Amino acid sequence: MPVEPPIHYQQSTPTNPLPLKPTAQTSGPAKGIPGISSSSTDAAQEPSTSAPSRNGNRPSSRSTEKRDTIVAPSPASGGIPEPTPAYLLRASFLPLPSPVPRPLLVVMDLNGTLLYRPNKRGAPSRFVERPLAKEFLRACLDNPNIRVAIWSSARPENVGRMCAQLLSPQDLARVVAVWGRDRFGLSQDDYNRRTQCYKRLTRLWSDPAVSASHPEASLGSVWNQGNTVLIDDSPEKARSEPHNAVTLPEFTGNVNERPHILSLVLDYLDQLAWQMDISTYIRVRPFTVQVEQ
Repeated sequence: MPVEPPIHYQQSTPTNPLPLKPTAQTSGPAKGIPGISSSSTDAAQEPSTSAPSRNGNRPSSRSTEKRDTIVAPSPASGGIPEPTPAYLLRASFLPLPSPVPRPLLVVMDLNGTLLYRPNKRGAPSRFVERPLAKEFLRACLDNPNIRVAIWSSARPENVGRMCAQLLSPQDLARVVAVWGRDRFGLSQDDYNRRTQCYKRLTRLWSDPAVSASHPEASLGSVWNQGNTVLIDDSPEKARSEPHNAVTLPEFTGNVNERPHILSLVLDYLDQLAWQMDISTYIRVRPFTVQVEQ
C-alpha cells in the first residue's frame, strides 16, 4: 500500500498562532559526536567546539573545553533498547482518523528543546528560552485534551531550575510528572558519567500518578503508544518508541530562529489529537521542519 510522504513544514501562518514575544537572549550551538547526538544527555555536558550545529545556527561562543565521550548505558542500566515486535506491529497499520479529538499525553524535554544553558559551570541557573516556549507550554496546559509531563536527562536540581524559569508555580502544579535523571533506572556509575539516556515510555505509562492523569482513567482508559507524544531534540532518546517521537531541531540559543518551531508543533499536536492511534500517523507523516539558515 502507498505510504503518505512526511509533512515538511515551512514558514507559514500557523492554525494556532502563538503570540510572537520571544524574551530570551542570543547564544550559540553545541556540536554532536558521531553516532549519538550531543543533546542526548543534558547532565554534565560541557562545550567542545565552535563549529556550526546540525541545524545551521551561528558558530557557538561556548568554551572549547574537552568533553567526555557519550557512552552507551551499561547492562545494569538496561542497555540500549529496541522497539518490541508488538510495538512495531501496532504502528505498522495505516492511520485512521478519529471522529472526535482524543486525549494526548505530551512528554516534554527541556534542554535543547525548550531552552538552552549557555554556561553550565559559570552560570548554571541562566537559561535562554526557545521563542514561544512559555506560551507553548501554557497552550498545552490550557488544552482540556492534553496532559503534560516533563522528562529530562538533567539532574533533578537542574530540572527544577529550568521548570522555574518556564512555568509559574500554578502552572507547574498542573504538570502530571516532572522527571529528571533519577528516573532512567541508571546505575550509579552511569548516572555520574556522560551516559546516553533512553526515554522508555513504558516507565511513564506504568507510573500510578501518570496513569491516573488520563481524563478517562475511571473508565479504564490508559496512556499508551496510541496517545503519547515525546517531544525532544534527540531521536536517539526515543529509540524504544520511535513512532511516538516529535523530533525538533536542537535549540542552541538562537532567539531569531525561523520558523517559529513551537507554533508548528502545536499545529501538529492538533492533527495528532484527531487520530485513532498517533503512532500509526507519526510513522507515515512524521513532523519535519527546515530551520532557515
